[in-house]
Amino acid sequence: MRRRTSPGSFDPAGIRPWNAGLDGLAFGGDYNPEQWPDDVRLEDIELMREAGVNIVSLAIFAWATIEPREGEFDWAWLDTTMDRLHAAGIKVALATATAAAPPWLTRRHPEILPQRSDGTVLAQGSRQTYSIHHPVFRDYAVAMAERVARRYADHPALALWHVDNEIGCHNPRDWSPAAADAFRDWLRERYGDLDGLNEAWGTAFWSQRYGSFDDVLPPLDTTAFANPTQRLDFDRFSSDALLDYYRDLRDALREITPHVPTTTNLMAGSHKEMDYFSWADDMDVIANDNYTMAADPDRHLLLSLSADLTRGISGGDPWILMEHSTSAVNWQERNRAKEPGEMLRNSLAHVARGSDAVMFFQWRASKAGAEKYHSALVPHAGTDSDLWRDVVGLGRAVKALGEVRGSRVAARTALVLDWPAWWACDQDVHPTQVRYPDQVLAWYKALWRLGVTVDIVPPSRDLDDYDLVVVPTLYLVSDADAARVRAAAERGATVLVTYFSGIADENDHIRLGGYPGAYRDLLGVRSEEFFPLQEDEAVRVTGASLPDGGLTAGLWTEKSTAAADVEVIAAYDDGPLPGRPAITRRTVGNDGVRPGPEQVERTGPSAASAGQAGSAGHEGSAAQAGSAAPAASGSAGASGPASSAGSAWYVATRLSDDGVAHIARRVAEEAGVLPPAPLPEGVEVVRRVADDAEFVFLINHTDAEVTFDTGAPGPSSDTDATSGKELLTGETVTSSLTVPAGAVRVLRRPVG
Repeated sequence: MRRRTSPGSFDPAGIRPWNAGLDGLAFGGDYNPEQWPDDVRLEDIELMREAGVNIVSLAIFAWATIEPREGEFDWAWLDTTMDRLHAAGIKVALATATAAAPPWLTRRHPEILPQRSDGTVLAQGSRQTYSIHHPVFRDYAVAMAERVARRYADHPALALWHVDNEIGCHNPRDWSPAAADAFRDWLRERYGDLDGLNEAWGTAFWSQRYGSFDDVLPPLDTTAFANPTQRLDFDRFSSDALLDYYRDLRDALREITPHVPTTTNLMAGSHKEMDYFSWADDMDVIANDNYTMAADPDRHLLLSLSADLTRGISGGDPWILMEHSTSAVNWQERNRAKEPGEMLRNSLAHVARGSDAVMFFQWRASKAGAEKYHSALVPHAGTDSDLWRDVVGLGRAVKALGEVRGSRVAARTALVLDWPAWWACDQDVHPTQVRYPDQVLAWYKALWRLGVTVDIVPPSRDLDDYDLVVVPTLYLVSDADAARVRAAAERGATVLVTYFSGIADENDHIRLGGYPGAYRDLLGVRSEEFFPLQEDEAVRVTGASLPDGGLTAGLWTEKSTAAADVEVIAAYDDGPLPGRPAITRRTVGNDGVRPGPEQVERTGPSAASAGQAGSAGHEGSAAQAGSAAPAASGSAGASGPASSAGSAWYVATRLSDDGVAHIARRVAEEAGVLPPAPLPEGVEVVRRVADDAEFVFLINHTDAEVTFDTGAPGPSSDTDATSGKELLTGETVTSSLTVPAGAVRVLRRPVG
């Protein structure tokens, strides 16, 4: 198992060497030789060497090729492929071949097919057309994993086990009879007896009390609203069951090859159905897939969120980018190709945020099948193409960054995210339609634009290493997890909690006595009633320290009262609750007095400039960006250490993007996590730290060059901020570094 270490520390002994034998970072992708004749396979090896590929994922969807009929096996093509890859010096992340069941299996055993909540049985003909709950399928899948492991246990190309593929991508919830049986078993284990279940589910409501576990069903389609806790527990069960499926295959592999680490590719940032924080300790190394949405102008921010979330799942350890795309995908409404330089920026942004691998789906673009229009390292146009030339260039860049491997991202800001809170928050029968990801993304984007590097962590994670803790819309939370947030504030951190947080306990039971429930005492705010706004309704919130005209808010207001020791930063100026607190701040802790918002603004930017969210110098020109220092936003010493007393902010409404930006700047400045100079808009700066060096990634998403003053105050007192080496060009850097439009630069500087 991976040993957890604190954010920013570097402990090579705590990282299982999954990529032992690789020279630096991993570079490659999914390889599907079964789709091609042998002359193409031979060409593949030569092209992989040309591109600098050093690892491929193999046999992901190969079950029907390996076992075309039950009990008949064809290993020759896979044996040859493994041998050729080894001869070329290319390692293999070998899959269990179980990601798609062969047609003969579902024909012989139709009982393994998954079922929708309306009773529809899904048919063979795609991928993941199986119920992971059915013991017949599990037996077949484990047997296949064992066969692959026995055959290749000692093969020198084998570096890593790739368990199944994107587990739960297409079958995350299953309402089949097998799933219902497994759900009842899970409930027996969770609650012990029916009294525990009835209490947790609140079954006194609507005559739902159960007298036998046999009466319990998954939340199928029914006449009206389903039991909320039944739905929540079904979500928990389904995530646990998918993890249990992974464990079954992993254990089969470990029994035969205990020396080979195992992983599976998660889909953090795009899939809500799996609680990936609960998966982390069962994986030897965390791997993730990420695909950007071509129509979203902020897609690079969403990529960063996914990468930061993956690093959070990994507990700060380096991780694997197992899949992303070289260009267009095949499943969006408009599958637009990536812009020039975007593949490089996407790839190295993942490395900047903790990945020790740059891998793709897939090696060669398919000529048939459902994903034939999905881009690949080798496109349909072949090697005489801009894309191939970019791939070769990316391979050189990845090789140049080899010494980054094993280093860790430095962050002093935590954003708390919880899958069960997401599941519960997004249910119906709530005061209004609050979408959990919207609030997470709003605050993440604001911090990203400020240049603040964020660790995305579960509420169960220790928060002692963070000076700023952001808790957006954490609707459901346990007493113990709520106490961690309070402890962070009492230790001296700045804590920000937003509306619809702390409302319910882990059983989705309302915390009585006033909102925001679990955080009421910490924040010093008590709300007696929610006042959601109509779809197009907006309110103004105003306060002496806000920009002229105040801030705009929508969706949500609360009838709140603040305690005497709470400072009201903003009140509703209009709407249903004029004069009521909308944004508050409370000093927490007895060891000192933390500066209030007015004091912060007197010593920092003016109210007007704070309201612009650091827009000064954001046009992207070299002159305007010249004062920007290439330091990670959460670096130690960036804005001064936190004082001994902490603070607890509450935002009781959904602020506009400008409002979120204003408050995010204030809390980041108060916590001392802002970079030493404003970053140009569209430019990200992230640090990875090793024992003897730091690696500063400067990624320019704009169409203008940006120049950084590398002689500005460095991120730590032991950093030589006046000299370094740019790894992609080999340039020695002394006083400044220019990043061309749409380009990436990586500055290596010594520490210690």
